[in-house]
This record gives sequence, structure tokens and C-alpha cells, in this order.
Amino acid sequence: MQNYDTIIIGAGHNGLICAAYLAKSGQRVLVLEASGQLGGLAASREFHPGFKASVAHSVSHFSAKVAQDLNLASHGFDVAAKPMPTIGLNSTGDHVVIKGHQVTGVSAKDAQQFGDYRRFIQRFVELLKPFWLKTMPRIGNNSLPELMTFAQLGLKMRLLGKEDMGEFMRIATLPARDLMDENFDNDILKAALSWDGLIGSKMAPRSPNATILALLYQMSGEHAGAHAIPPGGIEALVNAIASAATAAGAEIKTHSPVARITTVVDKTLCDGFGALAANGVELESGETITATRVISATDPKRTFIDLLGVENLEIEFTNRIKRLRTDGYVAKLHLALSGEPTFTGLEQANGRMIIAPKLDAIEFAYDDAKYGGLPENPVMEIVVPSLHNGSQAPAGQHVLSAHVMYVPNQLKGGWNDEAKAVLTERVINTLASYAPDIRQQIIHSELLTPADLEKTHLVSGGHWHHSEFSADQLLMMRPTYQAAQYSTPMAGLYLCSAGSHPGGGLMGAAGHNAAKEVLK
Repeated sequence: MQNYDTIIIGAGHNGLICAAYLAKSGQRVLVLEASGQLGGLAASREFHPGFKASVAHSVSHFSAKVAQDLNLASHGFDVAAKPMPTIGLNSTGDHVVIKGHQVTGVSAKDAQQFGDYRRFIQRFVELLKPFWLKTMPRIGNNSLPELMTFAQLGLKMRLLGKEDMGEFMRIATLPARDLMDENFDNDILKAALSWDGLIGSKMAPRSPNATILALLYQMSGEHAGAHAIPPGGIEALVNAIASAATAAGAEIKTHSPVARITTVVDKTLCDGFGALAANGVELESGETITATRVISATDPKRTFIDLLGVENLEIEFTNRIKRLRTDGYVAKLHLALSGEPTFTGLEQANGRMIIAPKLDAIEFAYDDAKYGGLPENPVMEIVVPSLHNGSQAPAGQHVLSAHVMYVPNQLKGGWNDEAKAVLTERVINTLASYAPDIRQQIIHSELLTPADLEKTHLVSGGHWHHSEFSADQLLMMRPTYQAAQYSTPMAGLYLCSAGSHPGGGLMGAAGHNAAKEVLK
């Protein structure tokens, strides 16, 4: 029987990052991945002969510290990838273009206010930024280091000054719509600026409950929220992390789905009376592998309910895990195109383009989805990754990648080929309003619903972030108390996925933080 210091379930970017840190410390680490690709939702795969794409199609806030610690540049990742402009598309061609602290396509008043808004928001980004890469202390019975973390946060808030501290407390749970209406007149600008606080969630512009905190989280990267596609694409980032992990000594096995987490009675626990502890995994093949600890890079529901089993947990904890909100609301459209797509009013479609004419368009799409329906007028984020990474399509041809909000995991009547065809047609019709020749360029289309993502990536509900990024599922409550510091009620079992603090997206903080917690 094989034995390791640590087994990590899932080779998403957080699992690979955690493996790299632990292997660098001298641990014998095994990473088990159910599929044949590394990267989880960031995995690149061929969706049509010669055309490749990944669900996560850009990088906005990947941790510079993780990149430096793991020396990802030496493994082929360009940490200085040039950010793309964010373009709020207008069907007339009069687009709103956001680049750094400047915006064009709006009134002089909005352009002036945008600079003030960015400086205002950036103060709160900097306030929270250090805490994304820290373990958030539990509530009560804190150690001195944990108390110091609280003290550091309190001091940073105090240093904001009375007025800004009051503003932070006011906007922290403010609906995105209120913040945008307070600052701007242009509808497209307001919708584009709200997007990063909403994408991947079951919330809309009028929803209170931390959409602004999600926006601050997304803006914590080196380019203050601007998105980039690195040379070599997202695949280059995943390959670099995997290379760093294997170079440090970690083993990675694909096509190795885990059936369950195994347990044993550890006599050293509970003052010698003994208690259950995780001691390895059993694969679907029947093979058993043991380890000192198991770290799950899969979502909390799958970890505790499917792999560990509720019979091994207290009912109160199990109920909290079952109540986590994990309904995915994003579909992914991939188009294989015969040539470079042309959008009205753009010289080249080399930015991150958002189709959301106004905040109400987002709200109405959300209203359709929350009742189990398909959006009548889809809103979406679009990139053409092959303009940045030529290996994603044959020469002269291109890939269009779109995140389509709001598409429910639980569709009324269920998902079938007819429902997917209806949604695909609506999305392409919407695209054609901005890129009139797009339909004639389509060689092949692929639509991945949240239900597809749940099935293919083994993530509960097909939720990007493994659970909602909301006030009751954040910080020292993510995913819930007793499991928010990466350790869990089951001795020897840890979490390191997007369902842990600080949350989802290609950042790597959860993998970093979990490794540091294990190595204490």
C-alpha cells in the first residue's frame, strides 16, 4: 500500500499550488485528478478539431506572491502579461472603453468622476488585499497570532480616517446598482463596472449582500481588476503551476477519481480516548492510498457529503454544509470561427467585451433565471483568446469564448438538447447585433451549462466559486465555521478550494493559505 505525507484531491490551480508549497517544504505529496486534464475550470481542452478553450478564459487577480514564491516565470508563465481594456459594447459602435484609470465613450462628467471613483475604490481594495492571503481567525478563543490579524485589520480601517472608514462600512453590503447610480450617468459604464462583482454569483445589481466586496476582491491584482490573457493562454499558467509542483517533488496522477475519503480511529486524539481521523483515500478503481493528511481541492459539499460521508460528521455541521448556496448561474459558449470576428466600431476584438446595455438588462436576465427560465436577452462577457494565443486555433481561424449570465443550473423542465439549442441561438443572435458577420463565420459551437460544468468538473451546482460569495459565506465563515481555517471537524482533513477563504477566480490564495496552515 502506498503512503504519503499529504494527498490532495483535485488538480485545480489551488490544489496544484498547495501541492507545490508542501512539496517544497519536504513533504511527500500526491495529487489525484479525476479527469485527464489539469486545472479544473481553468483546464484547456479541444472542443472541436484544432480549437481549444477553457472555462476560465482570463486572469485578473492571480497572486503575485504565489507567482514569486513558486518562481512561475522559470516554468513558463509570463507574470507581466499586458492587461486588456474592458469594453462595454454598444450596438451602435459607440463603445465605452475602460483602460486603467481612464474611460472613453462617456460624458466629460463621467470621465472625470471615473478617476475619482477608481481612487476611492482602490483605498478599500488596498485595505482588504493583505487579508486574502491570510487565514481568517475563528470567532472566539483566539491565539495571539489570530488576535494580531484582527488588530491589523482594525488598524488599517482606523488609518482610513473617519470619513473613509464610514464609507467602507456603508458600501460593503451596498447593492452594485446603488454604488453605480451614485457615481455615473452612462448606462453601459455602470453595467460594465458592476460585472466583476456579479459574475459567477446568484446575485444581480439590486442584490445587497457583498457584491461590492466581490468587486474589491476581483480588483486585488497587480492591474486593479483589469483582465489579461498570458502568452500561451490560461494553459500556460496551469502548466507552470503543475511544473513547479512536480519540480518540487509532488506526484500528480490524472484519471484517478476518488470514491471516498477513508478514516481510522486515532488513539492520540481526545485525551487518549481516540477519535476518527482521515487517513487516505479509496479510488473508484478500488485502490487504497494512505496519508498523514488529506486536503480537498474540491468543493465543500462534494468533500463532506459525497467523499467523507455525513455518517462521519455531526448533524449540525452537516446541515450547514447542505445549506451552502451552490447554484451555478454561468454558461460557457465556445465558437470555432473561420476567421477573425469583426465587431462594429472596433478595429480589433482584442479586449474583454461586455454585452450589458444597462443595469436593468442584467437584472432582467437574473429575473428570468431565478424562476428557472432562460434569459430572453442574454448578457455576457466575451474574449477572443486566439488573438493572444495562436495555439488555440488553426492559422487564420479563431476561438470566441463567452461567459453567459444568468443561466440556471436547475432549469425548469430540465436541460436537454432542445433547451441548449434555444439558449445557443439567443446568445448568437445577441452577438450578431454587435458582430453582424459572426453567424457566417461559425464552424462549430459548444454550450456548457452549469449542469454540464457540474458533471464534467465534479463541482456542486456547477458553481464557479463552489459557493456564493456572500456575507454569510465569507472570511471566517467560508464555507462555514468549524471549517473556515482550512482544517475541518475531521482530524487530518483540510480544504483548499474556492469554497474556502478567500473565494473563487484564478488567484491561488486558498491553495497558498491552506499549505501555510498545514505547515504551521
